[in-house]
Amino acid sequence: MAARSAQALRDAQAARRRNGWLVCVAVCVGVWLLRQGTEMSEPPQPTRAEAFAAAPGAARAPAGGTGSPHARVDGPRTGGALAGAALAPSEPVRVRIPAIRVDAPVIRLGLARDGSLDVPPGSGGSAGWYKDGTAPGAVGTAVMAGHVDDARGPAVFYALGALKKGSRIEVARADRRTAVFSVDAVEVYPNDAFPDRRVYGPAGRPELRVITCGGGYGEKSGYRGNVVVFAHLTGAE
Repeated sequence: MAARSAQALRDAQAARRRNGWLVCVAVCVGVWLLRQGTEMSEPPQPTRAEAFAAAPGAARAPAGGTGSPHARVDGPRTGGALAGAALAPSEPVRVRIPAIRVDAPVIRLGLARDGSLDVPPGSGGSAGWYKDGTAPGAVGTAVMAGHVDDARGPAVFYALGALKKGSRIEVARADRRTAVFSVDAVEVYPNDAFPDRRVYGPAGRPELRVITCGGGYGEKSGYRGNVVVFAHLTGAE
């Protein structure tokens, strides 16, 4: 009975974390676009060419292979890219995405009273990382999120939807190591059909999700969905 209760608690906590991330990115209403009017250009959205060729999970790292810097993981998740050796957990302090000129500090986020994840505060120039989740570079699914815009204009992840497969994401960590990720796919999901398990599900190797608002914009509804970048660790510096 105690074991089942403990498992139920873990499941509830996991659900709260998943829902928190969904709330975090789904409540974006496009304040800048709303103030400027709908004639302003919306943030770039991913094309079908950047989506998975097959369902995520069709290919995973071989058993016991997450620690090998030479393990090749074929399939739609990686496009044949080499998987990097997992790192010990260490919290992220900065994220850089050269292709879209992102170089931003990373702040720690907790849960709000309602169980949702707190949104990054301030002007939208920082990315957020759930402090009780997987650290980028460690085995598992690390999740980062950030605003697409704010009242003053484009925010940290405004151009996230323009990323391509193979793009590089660098996460500087507190241990002075930089986890380097390669983008596997960039997809967009409507708010009412967000695939929690696909995005937040556990992974047997170091993976990263980067999320912001997207999916088109409506003056009354705000952003209709979320842009999600899927990436895996390829090395460390």
